[in-house]
This record gives sequence, structure tokens and C-alpha cells, in this order.
Amino acid sequence: MVVTLSDEARQFIARFEDESGATARDCLVLDGDDEEERLVFLVKADDMGMAIGSGGETVRQVEEALGRPVTLVEDADTPEAFVANALAPAAVYNVTISENDDTVAYVEVDSADTGIAIGEGGRNIAVAKQLAERHHGIDDIQLT
Repeated sequence: MVVTLSDEARQFIARFEDESGATARDCLVLDGDDEEERLVFLVKADDMGMAIGSGGETVRQVEEALGRPVTLVEDADTPEAFVANALAPAAVYNVTISENDDTVAYVEVDSADTGIAIGEGGRNIAVAKQLAERHHGIDDIQLT
């Protein structure tokens, strides 16, 4: 799928890559009345350790340089792995993709981690849905 980035998102990606040395494949710029102002970077799978840094040092430096909280999501080759990564750190046991009228990812999450997967006010699952739609054409994510 082709992902169109705004100029602002491209600028944040360039700054992220300069600061971290990791490759970002996408950037969601979240700032609105109902959403905490933050940046979500989709990081190349093999670069996640570099993006986080020892003890989270690199991501803290990125946050300071960009002036916003940063969330990192690790990219994946399959839609199932992608959805599981987008819901991290929730423990995801299984992801099943159903393609009927809409493409829906049904996600089995540890019951203790349902709140983590959803996030405060639904913000975590909303980001996962947005990324899954942009990169894999998934219309919805349902927790089971």
C-alpha cells in the first residue's frame, strides 16, 4: 500500500532518523482536542533496538529534540504480526484476519492486558487501527 505523508510528518521522520539512526517507515502526528499531542513512528523491524536505545535513552533524546512524547511501533511483514506489534506491549496470543465485506483483524489478547491494548480513552487501539488500515488495508481491529 502507498502511504502518503504530510510535509510535517516527513520532517518529523527526518529528525527522528537523524537523532536515532533508525529507519522510520511512517509517522502519525496526533494533536487534537481529544488526543494527546504525540508522535507515533513505525520503525523498520530490525531497527527497533536502535530506536529505543539502552534503557530507553535514545527515545528520550528523540522526545526532547522533537518536543513531543513519542510512541514506537515495530513494522512487520505479515498483517497478523503487524497488528500484534501495533498493540504492544499488550500480550497478543493470536491474530486472525477475516476478509468479508470489510477486512477485520480479530485479536486474542491476554485478559489482563485488554486495558493496555485499548489504552486510555481508546487511544492505543485507535492508533493500531489507523496504522493497520494505512499499511495493510485492515478496516477494523476487534479484541476477543
